[in-house]
Amino acid sequence: MSGDAFRTFAKGMALGMQSGSISVPYHLLRCYRQLKLNDTEAMLLIQLIGFKQQEMKDFPTIDELQERMGTAPELVIKSLQRLLKDGFISIDEEIDAATDIQYERYNLTGLWEKMAVLVTEEIRAERQRLRQSSALTDSDQPNLFNIFEKEFGRPLSPMECETIAGWIDQDHYPEELILLALKEAVFAGKVHFRYVDRILLEWSRNRVRSIEDAKAYTQKFRSSGR
Repeated sequence: MSGDAFRTFAKGMALGMQSGSISVPYHLLRCYRQLKLNDTEAMLLIQLIGFKQQEMKDFPTIDELQERMGTAPELVIKSLQRLLKDGFISIDEEIDAATDIQYERYNLTGLWEKMAVLVTEEIRAERQRLRQSSALTDSDQPNLFNIFEKEFGRPLSPMECETIAGWIDQDHYPEELILLALKEAVFAGKVHFRYVDRILLEWSRNRVRSIEDAKAYTQKFRSSGR
């Protein structure tokens, strides 16, 4: 095979691999140890997801799983038994409407529910940590989360709490800038997180680092009629 032909073949293979990808929840890869799963059990779950998404097989055989994973059938059976026992998966029995034949399929609802509980607990813990770390000197004054809840007129969702945590921990926005962005959103009558995030991003792009910078930029922004 010539160099050009090889490169063409490799490019085609790469495209084929991309088209054959599956969707594996990031939280499964990140948190399977916290779910008390070992490597074999986590890989078995990924294989079940892959069989369902790419091959439309809801109930792959032990031989198919063993061949795909390259491990002993006994280990596959043991891992399946543990996943069933601990509620990560279940087996549903259904009747095919066209043929009236009974068939079985793996149900991964238990896995999704366990991951959802874990992620929710992480968000709750992060929210509590941020509440404590962002508590103002005067305990009677509300913290960042309380202020957002007051302006929104409702409790914040876990995803919204995670957004605030990301602004602080990942984007490193000062709390006073976040509050000022919230005030700008309220002033504009657009009290939602996407608008607050857009303000913070705009300030970051224009090197706004302090309250004074933000006020000067906002004044300039309004004066220009943008």
